[in-house]
Amino acid sequence: MKKTLVTGVLVGMSLFLSACSSSNYAIHTNDGRTIVSQGKPQESEAGLLGYKDANGVKQQINKADVKELVEIKH
Repeated sequence: MKKTLVTGVLVGMSLFLSACSSSNYAIHTNDGRTIVSQGKPQESEAGLLGYKDANGVKQQINKADVKELVEIKH
């Protein structure tokens, strides 16, 4: 019983810490939109910025369309 409880607490703490450790970013576009990404967007060699949107779906935007990338502080 104790082993199961300790394991459950450790798993819960790991999930909590991993969720808190990744920051969200605001992607401000040249046309005035603001996109919030889960985690830091990754730039590709093709000039695209890949990110996960608020629903966790992978998206890409042309880097030339991005005006500013800002980390959202918790």
